[in-house]
Amino acid sequence: MFFSIIIPLYNRPQEIKELLETLTLQTYKQFEVLVIEDGSVDDAAEIAQSFSDKLDIKYFTKPNTGQGFTRNFGFERALGDYFIIFDSDCLIPPEYLQIVNNRLTTDYLDAYGGPDDAHHSFTPVQKAISHAMTSPFTTGGIRGNKKGIGQFHPRSFNMGVSRKVWEKAGGFIITRLGEDIEYSIRIHSLGFKIGLIPEAKVYHKRRTNFYKFYKQIHFFGRARINIYKFFPKELKLVHFFPAFFTLSLLFILAANIFNWPIAELCNFLLAVYILLIFFHAWVKNKSAKIAFLSIIASFTILIAYGLGFMQDFCKRVILKLS
Repeated sequence: MFFSIIIPLYNRPQEIKELLETLTLQTYKQFEVLVIEDGSVDDAAEIAQSFSDKLDIKYFTKPNTGQGFTRNFGFERALGDYFIIFDSDCLIPPEYLQIVNNRLTTDYLDAYGGPDDAHHSFTPVQKAISHAMTSPFTTGGIRGNKKGIGQFHPRSFNMGVSRKVWEKAGGFIITRLGEDIEYSIRIHSLGFKIGLIPEAKVYHKRRTNFYKFYKQIHFFGRARINIYKFFPKELKLVHFFPAFFTLSLLFILAANIFNWPIAELCNFLLAVYILLIFFHAWVKNKSAKIAFLSIIASFTILIAYGLGFMQDFCKRVILKLS
């Protein structure tokens, strides 16, 4: 199997350098790398060139159109039998491609997704964010994993599609706001076999501070409504949970300000929830500091997603605005 690794890039030269370094260590060598600069001001041309003697690498520049259409640009120029998409803020374990090739050889998938994890080199904040993004006590439980709700939907930070899928389904038809979920649903609808490869994990840096993380997750909340506009049946009751949580926090705040009788019970339930997050993160990461930061990351996810979801639900579903 010959793989084409497609990486859209926007003003992140240092990130792509770290990603490319991990690709030089792959035990499976049958692959090319396509780096597509999406209208960046701070480009990575010199960095890409520095890897030309270590990787079969192709570097492209184009006007800014967003990550979805930039991946399409890569699809159109890829030579592989199978296309693999990574985000530029990922690190790839050395055995990744070998694991994927073994799975596709023994139990073929037309498209696949893999999980993400925190690398030992990540900062405590990045580790906390990574934990919160995969935690059963946040939206991590509904992000499309093996034990998740409904169909498995690969996400574009770690996703592969066969050339046959691209030839029949085409590429991304939206460039942001849930473009990977829309693509996954469309692939499903065409009868292709999609699955999770649990061992094909990547180390996903995501954001380096909580403010940037908040902005990203707020965008994800809005994206869920964008997906609803394409596939109304894909909006499940569980997707309302972050919005319900956010409104519940406001209710608890009001209950305490006005001394409502229910305030004590609300405070108790909130404290139990916080302790569940803390001890789950502590057990997983063996660090009280990361466990504490995971509480902040978890609340950031739920509030940011909830507010983004409510914003576009009101605007696009209730008010019918574009």
